[in-house]
Amino acid sequence: MKKELSYLETIKMIAEVKKHFESQLEKRLALTKVGCPLFVKTSSGLQDGLTGVEKSVGFIKTDEEFEIVHSLAKWKREALGKYDFPMHTGLYTDMKAIRKDEVVDDIHSMYVEQWDWEKVITKEDRSIDYLKETVRSIYKALRQTIIVMKQKYPFIAVNLPKTIFFITSQELEDLYPDKTSKEREDLITREKKAVFIIGIGDKLKSGKPHDLRSPDYDDWSLDGDLLVYDKTIDKAIELSSMGIRVDEKSILSQLEKSDALDKISFPYHQKIIQKQLPYTIGGGIGQSRVLMLILGKRHIAEVQASSWETSTLETLKDYQIL
Repeated sequence: MKKELSYLETIKMIAEVKKHFESQLEKRLALTKVGCPLFVKTSSGLQDGLTGVEKSVGFIKTDEEFEIVHSLAKWKREALGKYDFPMHTGLYTDMKAIRKDEVVDDIHSMYVEQWDWEKVITKEDRSIDYLKETVRSIYKALRQTIIVMKQKYPFIAVNLPKTIFFITSQELEDLYPDKTSKEREDLITREKKAVFIIGIGDKLKSGKPHDLRSPDYDDWSLDGDLLVYDKTIDKAIELSSMGIRVDEKSILSQLEKSDALDKISFPYHQKIIQKQLPYTIGGGIGQSRVLMLILGKRHIAEVQASSWETSTLETLKDYQIL
């Protein structure tokens, strides 16, 4: 029988989950925790464009424009090169971001907290096999964290399969051709419980992408989303968006497909084209969703200290809000 957690119990368990999961990430991916910026200079090209339509929160200081980050997808790769991280090691951060255009619901808020990570790889590592190997490591980190927490708190009810199921976005579209991408995600995740969908950003046979991706960090043929079935809220949730990053060829191809070749002049983009940055793999892992899954929470407001619109607060009267 599930135990109803008090406010203080929830706070303490949040800290424990984060501690154990970070330890697993460090061990399984050879990562070092570092500090990170809350905002970047607009002219640097380091802002994560997400789907390309979201507007950042910004300000001007001494006639220069700055933007609060959406994520650190590009900053991490530049940091790995700047600090000369050894091959097959990397960094992760406790990232905070603001996405003011986010549609707020039970698993989305305007305030983003995620483990943003990045790792140096070789040119030869840029393959589906290496992507799958890395996904399995992250999934094992999640399962091990759940095992540790359940040993201490037996009332935790989450159960995930030992292995994660891989499928390409095209295979998924072929399987459910009459469904939307989100409906396809929910159907396959309900069946398999833990799924990684490979190849997000490029157009499928239908002429539509499975989902939108910024063209200048993930390689659309070598990226994907990790989803699990959350029994408490009875739906599929995306825990991580990640992938092998663009190289000097794929960045040009994807910018052209996205009609965004004007970005080529940014310092970050030039460094990739001129091979001045390391080849990397990286992504973000949603802290609040991991916490919701493990602690059996029904709304992100139960595990995240954020601010909410009045209309959202009305729906949260029965929840313990952090």
